[in-house]
Amino acid sequence: MTQAQSKIRTPVPRGLGRTGPIILSYGFRPFFLAAGVWGTLAMVLWIAALGFDLEIGGTYGRAAWHGHEMLFGYSSAALAGFLLTAVPNWTGRLPVAGLPLAGLLALWVAGRLVLLCPDVLGLVPSMAIDAVFLPALLAVCAREIIAGRKWKDLKILAGIAVLACANAGFHLFDLAGWGTALPGRGAVAGYVLLIMIIGGRILPSFTRNWLARNGTNRFPAPYGRYDTMAIAVGLVALVSWVWDAETLATGILGLAAGALHLVRLYRWRGWECARESLVLVLHIAYGLMATGLAGIGVAALGYFQPVGALHILTVGGIGTMTLAVMSRASRGHTGLPPQASSLTICSYVAITIATLLRPIAWILPDSEMMLLEAAGCAWVIAFALFSFEYAPILLFRRKELPISRVTA
Repeated sequence: MTQAQSKIRTPVPRGLGRTGPIILSYGFRPFFLAAGVWGTLAMVLWIAALGFDLEIGGTYGRAAWHGHEMLFGYSSAALAGFLLTAVPNWTGRLPVAGLPLAGLLALWVAGRLVLLCPDVLGLVPSMAIDAVFLPALLAVCAREIIAGRKWKDLKILAGIAVLACANAGFHLFDLAGWGTALPGRGAVAGYVLLIMIIGGRILPSFTRNWLARNGTNRFPAPYGRYDTMAIAVGLVALVSWVWDAETLATGILGLAAGALHLVRLYRWRGWECARESLVLVLHIAYGLMATGLAGIGVAALGYFQPVGALHILTVGGIGTMTLAVMSRASRGHTGLPPQASSLTICSYVAITIATLLRPIAWILPDSEMMLLEAAGCAWVIAFALFSFEYAPILLFRRKELPISRVTA
């Protein structure tokens, strides 16, 4: 037997190990489930705080707790689930699974528990515990990307680093009594930057694949200099907004970035796949992100409420994109047909309603509280539907594929 022949083996395909709990076989399983469940429960608690004066977050403060758990609780779980699934596909390396994956999940869960009742351990220790998860995720992704020599994917690490710094800054600003607006905007900017980069990778790809399967040759425009320019202008607009949300420069840059990204979205021909909600919703989410960029520009010029623009970015862009990616990836990686079910479509409709109601609350101040609670309920419905439909899939369904012979 030659040396080359001795390296022939018949492993189980990546991520489909047949030993250990299914939930720990691939990163998307525990973290998408965690994002769905916590996205539901955290909003229920916030609605209860608004409507029934429920005390949550202890001395951290319920408003700060709500902002933090939306930006760094549910969102970071969705991000982790995506990256721990996508990075192995990009690098060709084995995914993080088993005990290491359980360890990452435990860090995330610990952060949620200590911040819900921070006075049990003390405010500073609770903040310190919560601040560990994102740097740990950054370290894992950096190791995989560097080991896989995928240098072009290093830019993804910048987005995670921004979020890790924003999380630490959120805690420090709250502790110092400076308010959490600036680090909160920094976190939103980090997620939006990742949507610009990763969205520009997956949206044209998924759209092209769907169009090819359905017999058309009118494909999305490939990545080019226009995309680089749109991302660059978007980044500058976000930096200006994070630093000062009310300057003329922020207004002009926000409007320019919104327009550029709407044109970028148009170049991906999303209307061609309107028949398939799993693909169309990705385009809707990116469009809401671009609209949010324009919204912060309009708000900076004094023609719109800054909180309304912020929630178009967060509920609309980030919320819709995470829900879209989680549902699509959960189906694709467990062997389900790549078509949205009725429950999945209902979750998309609910998150869209939540996105629309939040800015309307500013337009109708006499009904503001009712509209805020209605928007929160629509959010709860969206993520509860996701959790109800996909929890059994993420917990118990393996993707059955034949074992193939590969060279080690």
